[in-house]
Amino acid sequence: MRVPFTKMQGAGNDFVVLDHVQVPIALSSAQLKRLGDRRFGVGADQILIVERSGTPGIDFRYRIVNGASGEEVEHCGNGARCFLRYVHGQGLTDKTTVRVETVNNVLELRLQPDGRVTVDMSRPVFDHARIPFDGSGLTALAEGDFELWPLDSKDGTDGADRPEVAVLSMGNPHAVLRVADVDTAPVATLGPRIETHARFPRHVNVGFLQVLSRSEVRLRVHERDAGETLACGTGACAAVVAGIRLGWLDRRVEVHARGGDLLIEWPAPDATVQMTGPAETVFHGEIEL
Repeated sequence: MRVPFTKMQGAGNDFVVLDHVQVPIALSSAQLKRLGDRRFGVGADQILIVERSGTPGIDFRYRIVNGASGEEVEHCGNGARCFLRYVHGQGLTDKTTVRVETVNNVLELRLQPDGRVTVDMSRPVFDHARIPFDGSGLTALAEGDFELWPLDSKDGTDGADRPEVAVLSMGNPHAVLRVADVDTAPVATLGPRIETHARFPRHVNVGFLQVLSRSEVRLRVHERDAGETLACGTGACAAVVAGIRLGWLDRRVEVHARGGDLLIEWPAPDATVQMTGPAETVFHGEIEL
């Protein structure tokens, strides 16, 4: 069958978007994996499947599928921005503010006059059971009003380097570690080792954070099941929230990822995190699956 799609990107994080509102096509995990394959398909970090919501007060529902595995995953901030630009561009809504539900969250998305999109990313989660993270037996290092956890040598680190990570969830699990320079940070080697560390039973996204000033940072993220991506919206939020709680950052921070810039704001400890950034359509097409 021939499947219509739209290729989009947000700060270099790329997506294939499928319209299941007007063209409802059931695809298997294998077909979705083929769609996300960069050699045999279209290629994407993730696939976004747009659907109508049956929940009162919610405009849309969308599913997020990992482009490498074909399996459904959790929240993606850069994908949320592309989602709003997509439903606007396809004429599925004329609202500049919409509410959407994902597998584990409800998001409010706002289209800005300059074409950027602001996403209410909800509140960060620090409860270890909900991240999930197993800190039993570890001694945390307190900094600010947060903790840095030195990972032990079991199933992920070799004892020679015990990375100290802040752990939290932005709808998906994140471990954030501060580095002197993201250009020389061991993202390709240390990222996978932390991702699959036994302390993270569902694996974890790993953020390498370089602090330039209290309002500006650089960030590289190794994502679960995907490797390093050019940008990660939830990763940017997690890094800024961790930096604020650790006393490194103010509450409004410009994040420079390899694929572009994101503005992250966390106005107060009980507030939701706001992310503003670009989202663009790359091309439309059809693929035979």
